[in-house]
Amino acid sequence: MKRSALAAALLLAIPSPTFAQPVPAATQASALDAAVRLADWQLGRMGGSGVSRVTSETRKPRAWEQAVFWVGMTALADAGAPPRIRQAILDMGRANAWTPGEKPYFADDHAITQSYLWSARNGAGPAARLPTKRVFDQVVGKPAAVSLAFYVPPEGYGAAECLTRWCWCDALFMAPAAFIELSRQTGDRRYADFALREFWATTAFLYDPAERLYYRDSRFFERRDAKGRKEFWSRGNGWVFGGMARIIPLLPKGSPDRRRMEALFRDMAERIKALQKPDGYWAPSLLAPEGSPPETSGTAFYTYGLAWGINAGLLPSREYEPVVRRGWSALGRAIQPDGRLGFVQQVSDRPEKVEATDTQYYGVGAFLLAATQMAALDKRSR
Repeated sequence: MKRSALAAALLLAIPSPTFAQPVPAATQASALDAAVRLADWQLGRMGGSGVSRVTSETRKPRAWEQAVFWVGMTALADAGAPPRIRQAILDMGRANAWTPGEKPYFADDHAITQSYLWSARNGAGPAARLPTKRVFDQVVGKPAAVSLAFYVPPEGYGAAECLTRWCWCDALFMAPAAFIELSRQTGDRRYADFALREFWATTAFLYDPAERLYYRDSRFFERRDAKGRKEFWSRGNGWVFGGMARIIPLLPKGSPDRRRMEALFRDMAERIKALQKPDGYWAPSLLAPEGSPPETSGTAFYTYGLAWGINAGLLPSREYEPVVRRGWSALGRAIQPDGRLGFVQQVSDRPEKVEATDTQYYGVGAFLLAATQMAALDKRSR
């Protein structure tokens, strides 16, 4: 099948399993150029035409599906993208009146505030964070007092009581970085203290120390496949791993929480490295790789997190760079002839089938995050 120009720009030689290969001088620009092309493709399709399956949240500009795209856009702007990327973020925030999602205690509705807080530091000023502060003041002033056990009542999934806390692993990407950043901008430690307390509570509940992976939520504790294997969702663990790559830099160096999270990050990284498939992707169900399709949302988050770990000095390049480059090459092969990022598993809470034409805002956001760290890695490797 003929590859698009974007896919060709992304394809990188796979290094040997022991030593990373020298990086051509043009590679850094290629990673950022590829990200900008994909960002432009998505920006031209924000009304819902640029995704494969439209949910009740898809067309909501303050909901999590689009929010993760904007998180990736902030990283791309910081990495030196053209000024139109920064301007698009600011325009989106102003159009949303800097307002978080609909539910004040729902982590998914906090994801968009990460881009608002970035905007407050990048031209929009303090007004961009005021609606977020009002919502977060409510959350930390009167924290939800419910169990983390995930029970879906007869009224449906959205009525689950525990959704007022971080009882599903995706939440560890959606919310904590925003709370911690708000503490950094205001000097009020309540937001960071709340976020770290809840992060560790969720980790104590959902993290399987034997597998060094997170269950999506408590409904999956006893779920096993036909071969008796536990079900660990790729994108679910990608949310956590990518979330830590965003949280750790916000914590004071040498602080107990940062040291503890860095140790957790290293443990997960070692397990994630071992689960990569020979084709560079990670399987939708991490422990069930046989016959699994390519899947780019989890793969993008792992490529992002591992590349960030190398760049931050937490992971040894000799050991992890070959893994990262295989992941990045796999992402490049997933770009479709029309310019979309394909093989993005659609909105779900567990592993499902994936098709070549499947794309989604959050998959693009994860790709942008990965691209920015690949560019930094390439610059570092010169």
